[in-house]
Amino acid sequence: MLSQSVTRPTPSHFGIFVTDLERMVDFYTRLFGLTITDRGQGRNFKSELVFMSASVDQHHQLVLASGRPPEASFSTVMQVSFIVPAIQNLREIRALALELGATQMRGLNHGNSLSIYFADPEGNTVEVYTDTPYYVAQPHGDPLDLTKSDAEILRETEAIVRQDPTFMPLEEWRKKFLAS
Repeated sequence: MLSQSVTRPTPSHFGIFVTDLERMVDFYTRLFGLTITDRGQGRNFKSELVFMSASVDQHHQLVLASGRPPEASFSTVMQVSFIVPAIQNLREIRALALELGATQMRGLNHGNSLSIYFADPEGNTVEVYTDTPYYVAQPHGDPLDLTKSDAEILRETEAIVRQDPTFMPLEEWRKKFLAS
């Protein structure tokens, strides 16, 4: 455990190996509006690298690297996650992801977040989620039907989480987190 005098590292970005670099760059830049901040051949890491970000405050949040063998039978990436501010964004991204070739689309209500999951064109699992004002212990997953209105989804979510013995308002969970 880190001592209190040491700053806790914060996750910042992730990288994945891909087979078809240009197809994957197109998918992620079109789906999430990411900006390519740099690209080139690694000097020590001999892959073609494409750095992308959604924030001027971070040079890169996603790195795509060539070198995934075409015969790779599955991705070892458990999931790559993106946060959005609202339920409507989940609907919009779901439609665009499917248009761009995503497969295995599914929605899950985690109680503390509402998520869609899908496979990108090379089979990596992508999650897009929006937070709720609740905490329940994870893993927790109920079906999420995005054809319902935002109000219906939020009412259902509150009813579900209030039945969970680990339920608490998010602000209470945050206070416990800070105290630990």
